[in-house]
Amino acid sequence: MRARSGGLAVLGVGILALLGACTAPAPATPTDPAPAAPTPGGSLTVFAAASLKAPFEEIGAAFEAERGAEVAFSFEGSSTLVDQLAGGAPADVFASADEKNMTRALDQGLVAGTPSLFATNQLVLVVPAGNPGAITGLDSSLDGKRLVVCAVGVPCGNATAQLAETLGVALHPVSEEQNVTEVRGKVESGEADAGFVYATDAKLSGDKVEVVPVPGAEQVVNRYPIAVTAEASDPAVAQQFVDAVTSPQGQAVLASYGFGTP
Repeated sequence: MRARSGGLAVLGVGILALLGACTAPAPATPTDPAPAAPTPGGSLTVFAAASLKAPFEEIGAAFEAERGAEVAFSFEGSSTLVDQLAGGAPADVFASADEKNMTRALDQGLVAGTPSLFATNQLVLVVPAGNPGAITGLDSSLDGKRLVVCAVGVPCGNATAQLAETLGVALHPVSEEQNVTEVRGKVESGEADAGFVYATDAKLSGDKVEVVPVPGAEQVVNRYPIAVTAEASDPAVAQQFVDAVTSPQGQAVLASYGFGTP
């Protein structure tokens, strides 16, 4: 009996060992690959009026950080930008300093959808610090002085012509520039005795210029529209930038530079 019991015991051990070998744990399945890093949010080119340079660069930096998109800007007079778009220059977003030039873009099929108004601005008369020309306003103090304005066709030039007509005065500029930044630069450097720029430009100039009050100037207000272009390489990313400009955060940046609400 003992011999038999021992044989059964040995046999049992062998069977258990065999079963153990057959039921060995299955090799671990490979772990799922780590999720791919989010793809960048694309890239876009923004054509914007020269007066928008400072706030748009700030909005663009925040947009790049939040969306992972790369933003390139081209700042010029709005009429020049429309001409460039019509000539085939690639851009994804167009922001104009007036509705007239946005209408030109719409009429030529250069932008898609309905433009959104996002800011307002108005003209002021500025002189170099210290007012060496002793300019007192749109009066005889400008006689023989170097007044610089924007050319008609450029938003600030259209607004200047409208203001002169509204106030019933004749202006005799010595130079007409293609964007407001050039006017501001000539006044800051003393190359001009006076010039019409936007209130936002006067604020950016700081103590380099002084503002001479022009009663009635508040009657002429430019409204700024923005739209996705018809040939945008990625309309979704372009619309995201438009949304960033019109968002509360974008509006706060614009207000910090002196722009009014639409």
